[in-house]
Formats: sequence, C-alpha cells, structure tokens
Amino acid sequence: MNKTELVNFVVLKANLSQATAQRAVNALFQTITGVLSEEGRVNLVGFGSFSVQKRAARSGRHPQSGEVIIIQAKSAPTFKPSKALKEIVQQRKQ
Repeated sequence: MNKTELVNFVVLKANLSQATAQRAVNALFQTITGVLSEEGRVNLVGFGSFSVQKRAARSGRHPQSGEVIIIQAKSAPTFKPSKALKEIVQQRKQ
C-alpha cells in the first residue's frame, strides 16, 4: 500500500472527503516525523511505537576494494510493533 492507497482507504473507512483524508494522513506523518526529529517517541497503543535509535561509529569494509573504512555514528528511526499487531499479522499468515 502506498500513500495514495492509504488516503483512499481512509476516505472509505472514515467517510471523509478526499481532501480531508489527505490532510489527515499528511498531518499524521508530519507529527511523527517532527517528534522523531526531536529524538522523541510516538506510542500508538495497540499498534506500536516509533522511536530513534542511536548507532555508534564502527569500522567496515569497502565492498569493491576491501579497504577498511569508518562508518559514522548516526540516529535511525525504528518501529516496534505492539503485541496485538504481531498477533494479528501472525494469524493472517496461517
């Protein structure tokens, strides 16, 4: 599902206009992005939580030359699904 399909799904499920659903989806994404950019955490009960994980600098190898390189430290967004979401997905696969 891409963003357009998500908006269309929200239109059907919430009985909203296309423009209103588009604004709602964009507001949700902007809010999550804004909170994570400030190193915050977004907990959605029954769905999961978005957070930022700090990764330390480490050494690696250049795949073509084999040369040792330093990979810089960085922060990366992560998502941890809730127990309920994991169970729903697991039931679907069976």
